[in-house]
Amino acid sequence: MIITSLLDTDLYKFTMMQVVLHRFPGAQVEYRFKCRTPGVQLAPFAQEIRDEIRALCELRFQDAELGYLRSLRFIKSDFVDFLGLFRLNEKYIAVQPAADGQLDITISGPWLHTILFEIPVLAIVNEVYFRNTVEVPDFIQGRQRLDMKIAQLQGDGLSDLKIADYGTRRRFSAAWHQEVLRVLAGRLGSVRDPRTGEGRIGGQLAGTSNVLYAMKLGLTPLGTMAHEYLQACQALGPRLRDSQVFGFESWAREYRGDLGIALSDVYGINAFLRDFDLYFCKLFDGARHDSGDPFDWGERLIAHYKANRVDPRTKTLIFSDGLTVPRTIELYQRFQGRAQLAFGIGTNLTNDLGDPPGHTPLQIVIKMVRCNGQPVAKLSDTPSKNLCDDVNYLAYLRQVFEIDPQPS
Repeated sequence: MIITSLLDTDLYKFTMMQVVLHRFPGAQVEYRFKCRTPGVQLAPFAQEIRDEIRALCELRFQDAELGYLRSLRFIKSDFVDFLGLFRLNEKYIAVQPAADGQLDITISGPWLHTILFEIPVLAIVNEVYFRNTVEVPDFIQGRQRLDMKIAQLQGDGLSDLKIADYGTRRRFSAAWHQEVLRVLAGRLGSVRDPRTGEGRIGGQLAGTSNVLYAMKLGLTPLGTMAHEYLQACQALGPRLRDSQVFGFESWAREYRGDLGIALSDVYGINAFLRDFDLYFCKLFDGARHDSGDPFDWGERLIAHYKANRVDPRTKTLIFSDGLTVPRTIELYQRFQGRAQLAFGIGTNLTNDLGDPPGHTPLQIVIKMVRCNGQPVAKLSDTPSKNLCDDVNYLAYLRQVFEIDPQPS
């Protein structure tokens, strides 16, 4: 089995799932899979992927895992009780080979019962693909590359630069992911204090988005919301134009000031700044970048805080879009001292083993495309990241949020 625990997923799946349980328990959704890497043939592995998903659907949360979730300050007791009864159901997911050699993966059913599929299914697709196409993984080169990244992070003037692992969904394998985190924890030194539940001050590893490895390695689990949450609000809110505001307000009502990082690119940075007014500037701890030019985004967000009479040095800017260590250092040097900074590095940490063909990471995603029977979408600052099967709805969304048309 590739996935051996339901905790082997990103924290924001649980934080969003708790909101779904308390506020949108009847929502029905549909997700679709897409591989953005050209020329990759995934269809031959469809049955192997189905077998792994069947094993995933046999898992239950163990008592120790539920106890760990209960120890997190923002996870509520009734949600943990619900998870104690939870299982993923195979009837909500279909995996079929497509004519072009790709895969059609569709997840459809109650949001509350399908939200935990995305991350482990992506991890399964990755690991099945790589174990069938890379006969001898170059772990030696992978470790050399990791050592080089750690040395770069430990360079002069970078002691306050903190990174987090965001690499679950596109990792080479579960075993390599855990090895990378063990090395990072040992060398960059941020270990979770069992008395307070917080990361120890002084380390450059802020934590990991992966809940299982946070528990196993004593790291701080990190995450708030993902695109699917704000996309679903297009169907769940009072009207489309107010869906982003509705999403932020619903989040704040659930967490009462905790987990205060807003995702900024579901409708692009312009629409985000229009909605992220003085109230939200003060209410939320910061925002996360996930598409478009990160330097422009940082400058615009800092200017926005200043225009709203909020000191940006009291707010956190999180960068998480395809980061490498050199790009992370560039961003740190640009914005150091101007705001609180955090950096989530994914694929470049957990799937960087070498140059030979087959070692190239897959660009795969699973995105929500419908909620309660209507299309939902994001209008990313990177157009290639958009995923919606209804072009008319995309045009309508652009009109409602006053977004200029973009090439597909």
